[in-house]
Amino acid sequence: MEQTEAAKRTFSTLGWCYVAGTILMNILQVVLIPLVGKFRPEWLQNTDSRLLLSSAIVYVFTLPLIYLLARKMPVTVPERKPVKWWQFLIFFLIGYALIFVSNIAGNIVTFLVGMMKGSQVNNKLLEYVTGGSTWIMLVVMVVIAPILEELIFRKVLVDRTLRYGQGMAVALSGLMFGLFHGNLNQFAYAVVLGAFFAFIYIKTGDIRITIGLHMLVNFMGSVVASELLKLIHYDELLGAIEDPDRMMSLVMENMTGWLLYGLYFLFIMAVVISGIVLMIVHRRKFRLEPGEVQVPADRRIQTLLLNPGMLFFCIMWIALIIWQLFS
Repeated sequence: MEQTEAAKRTFSTLGWCYVAGTILMNILQVVLIPLVGKFRPEWLQNTDSRLLLSSAIVYVFTLPLIYLLARKMPVTVPERKPVKWWQFLIFFLIGYALIFVSNIAGNIVTFLVGMMKGSQVNNKLLEYVTGGSTWIMLVVMVVIAPILEELIFRKVLVDRTLRYGQGMAVALSGLMFGLFHGNLNQFAYAVVLGAFFAFIYIKTGDIRITIGLHMLVNFMGSVVASELLKLIHYDELLGAIEDPDRMMSLVMENMTGWLLYGLYFLFIMAVVISGIVLMIVHRRKFRLEPGEVQVPADRRIQTLLLNPGMLFFCIMWIALIIWQLFS
C-alpha cells in the first residue's frame, strides 16, 4: 500500500511538471502572438514564421522548463544493449506500420467529428507541410523536434517511472505524448508512436535509437511529403475541387509529380505491409516486464491517472483539444 501511494506521488509530480510547461506554453501564446500581430502582422500570414514562432515557444521555453522541474526526481535508467542496423530497420518498419494504421483510425474519428460539427477539423500540420519551406521543416521537424521530444517524453518519463513496471512507463509516455500534440488529427498516432518509442527505449536503453527513428519518421512525413505535395500542386487541386475539368488539367500538367507520388505511395505500402508482417512474426517479443516496485494490477490505472497532477494534465489537454476543434 505504501509503495502504491509512493508511485501515485511520483506520477502526480510528473503530471504537475508537464502542467507547468503547458501553462507556460499557453501564456506565451496568449502574450507573444498578439504582440507579433501588432508589430509584425505579416509574420502571422507567413507559414514559415508561424512554424518558427510556435516551435520557439515549445522547444526553447516549454520543454526545457519541464526538464528543469523533473530533473531531480529519482531515476532508473534501462540497461543499454547494442542495436544492429537490421534491428533498427525492423524497429522503423514496425513503427511506421503502427503510425499508418493508427493515423487511419484517427482520420476516421476526425472526419466523424467534422461531420457532427458541420465543418472540417483544422489540421495545422498539413498547413505547414503544404505551405512551409523545406529547409525550415528539415531543421525544426526533422532535427530539433525529435531530439527534444524524445528527451522529454521518453527519457524523462521512462527513467522516472520504470521502477514501477515497463507497462506503466510505456502507457504514461504514449498518453502524455499524444495529449501534448494538442489536436485530434495527431492524437491517435502520437499515442501509438509515443508508446512504441518508449518500448524501444526501454528494451535498448539507448535514447539515440528512438531519436533516429523519430527523425526518419518526421523526414518522411514532413519533408518528403511536402515536396511531393508541391510537385502535384496540392493547393491548386484543393482550390479546383468543384471544377472537374480544372482538376483534370492540373493532373495532366503535373504527370511527373503524380508518377513520383505514385511510386512513393507504393513504397509506403511496402513499408507498412513489411511492418505488419514483422509485427506478427515478432509478436512474442512485445513483452513488458514488471518493475522493482510492484503495483497491483487492479490499482495500476488508479496509480497512473487518478492522482492530482495527472488528472489535471489530462483534463487540461482534453479541454484544449476540444477548444481547438471548435476554434
